[in-house]
Amino acid sequence: MSTSITASFIADYTKDVHLVFQREGSMLRPTVSTRDGVVGSTAKFEKLGTGTATTKSRHGEITPMNATHTQPSATLEDFYAGDYSDLLDEAKVNIDARMAYAKTGAYALGRKVDEQITTLLDGTSQSTITFAVTSYAAIQSSLLQMVEALDSNDVPNDGGRYGALTPRAFAQAMTVESFASADYVGANGLPFTEGAPGHRKFKEWMGVKWCMHSGLPGKGTSTAKVFTWHKSSIGYATGKHAGNVASNDSVSADITWQGTKAAHFINHMMSGGGVLIDDAGVIEGNLNDTTAIATS
Repeated sequence: MSTSITASFIADYTKDVHLVFQREGSMLRPTVSTRDGVVGSTAKFEKLGTGTATTKSRHGEITPMNATHTQPSATLEDFYAGDYSDLLDEAKVNIDARMAYAKTGAYALGRKVDEQITTLLDGTSQSTITFAVTSYAAIQSSLLQMVEALDSNDVPNDGGRYGALTPRAFAQAMTVESFASADYVGANGLPFTEGAPGHRKFKEWMGVKWCMHSGLPGKGTSTAKVFTWHKSSIGYATGKHAGNVASNDSVSADITWQGTKAAHFINHMMSGGGVLIDDAGVIEGNLNDTTAIATS
């Protein structure tokens, strides 16, 4: 790698960053409503309330539903993930340094996105469910309660339902035959195969696409959280980048030569923020994530 990074190299590097960010960096971004290329520091998501049907007399006036129209707003925050790459070190390594740095930066930004989304999920005011894992029957009952809570809130069962479990909770769920076995799920639901590779880590059961996520609040403690939600209940927006920084949609990369350090500074950046659009569409479960996996 020379001391003069060409515009072509930066453009290729940014494509690598964006590819990794979309497919591996963030696991939860495809599970919420998104807006990219936002100009400014805020993004508004449309929310239309429910209406009520009424009767009318012959030739009478129709009573308007007057459904409430609101615009929940997401505030974008700026995030950076940069590191130095010494020129002499670059000549010694036998790996694809460009892709290695692209993955490192994209993964860091992706984890930040998921952290923002789980914070929004944790902000629901819905009554929490105790996710019990003391037996096979308790685990299955807990999973069903998370689904039932969505049904009780009239959350659409239209393919947009998602669930996230801690690694331990997901392992416990896999002990439930109806959750783990294709005999109960069907060929199209195990695993969920649409979308990017990171999205394929979801499996469908009871109309919910479930995933194992190691970044949920309280993971590994007695106060862990698990969630089910509908895609339209959370909004996430990313900002449009300005200036001469090479960008590809939501993620930008900048590579500059630092003469006094004899190194390139490789920086990754994005602006992003989310908002809880519909509180009724998010169900939270409280989990003692220190409990051993049930054996009977």
